[in-house]
Amino acid sequence: MVALGFLVALEIAARNFGAPGPITTQAREAVLAPASGPLLYASMALMMVVLTWRQRFIALAAAAGIDIVFALVRWPLDAEQGSGNGALWVILGVAVFALVRRTGPQRILLLKGVGLGLLLVTGRKTGDAWLLITSKTRPEVLDQYLVVADQALGSPSWVVGRMVEATGSVGAGFLDWVYVQLAVAAVVAALYQLRNVATEGRFPGHHLVRTFLVIGLLGPAIYMIFPVVGPVYAFGADGGSWALASVWPDAQPSITTPQWMPFDEITPRNCMPSLHTAWATVIFIHTRNSPRLLRYAGTFWLISTLAATLGFGYHYGLDLIAGVVFTLTIEAGLRGFDRGWDRSATLFVGYGTAVFAALLVSYRFLSMPMADYPWLFGPLLILAMLSVIYAYVRTTRRWAAGTAEPVRQPERTPEPELV
Repeated sequence: MVALGFLVALEIAARNFGAPGPITTQAREAVLAPASGPLLYASMALMMVVLTWRQRFIALAAAAGIDIVFALVRWPLDAEQGSGNGALWVILGVAVFALVRRTGPQRILLLKGVGLGLLLVTGRKTGDAWLLITSKTRPEVLDQYLVVADQALGSPSWVVGRMVEATGSVGAGFLDWVYVQLAVAAVVAALYQLRNVATEGRFPGHHLVRTFLVIGLLGPAIYMIFPVVGPVYAFGADGGSWALASVWPDAQPSITTPQWMPFDEITPRNCMPSLHTAWATVIFIHTRNSPRLLRYAGTFWLISTLAATLGFGYHYGLDLIAGVVFTLTIEAGLRGFDRGWDRSATLFVGYGTAVFAALLVSYRFLSMPMADYPWLFGPLLILAMLSVIYAYVRTTRRWAAGTAEPVRQPERTPEPELV
């Protein structure tokens, strides 16, 4: 009910700004050409972890057949083509099948699979609505503070941006594909984690998709507090007349007194923290206990995503540091809830939250000192991130080894039997 209420609230907010909300856009994709075909098939793949192999083949064939029918109908009408309708219909069909033809644990398992699949694509639609709200409700952005403070790290977006430009269309096209297909990469990693759901009849207590969705839910709330559009918009050609200067990535803007700057009502304020960095970090973490190929893929996706976020001018280096701290704090919190909350979980989540808050405050109020003393603040920023990484590794290893016992629930005194 809470999730439904949240979606309804976003729907109403989006409509107030003259745009369809997440419920409407998702409902349209049942008939109209989907804007996220690969994501719909990835969502169906997640749903199919609760099916038998025979049911999976039937579901995949049905989805492909429905998409072919839609394509044949759209073709003579000269309507926009796209795939993914079939995947959405299959997910909804499994929900109906579970309610009509199954009972007990089997019904619950199937409905959990449907919910997992729908959550992924709904999360995407929810994110789109959030981005619209940030652009409409935050008329001013903090990019001047970020670009000044980022000098403590050597302005990595400018450095990597020039490197990407040097690779030409091939390098840029490859990084763009990696950047866009991040959700599909997450589904591949999640499918390995959830491979035994159908045979065991239950989901694991914690898996990649949980952290992925929580990051997408909490991240936009930070956007509302700390609105930033990114170098390519605030200081590059993509910002148009709203850009302070069109110099990215060739030259650094000259700012001696950073201040809030007005920006358009179209560009999302979705930089702080970098959620692409956060999601790529989650994929990296959750592939550490996977086969070698998946471990290599997780490392590759993390490095490539970091290169894309900086190289396309979508983020400052400071966004990436905040994104890593943000991710590890959420991941440890979810792991703590799964195993039983204890003092070690409280300490780490408290520490991660404090470091994240300190980063945001320093970016806003210490930007000039950070630029004037990069030899001091640059290492401090890196050390702050590394301290959270070290604390996370140390805490989770203790949990895995069983040296940090979860909090036990107090035993209830049995009630006396009535004679």
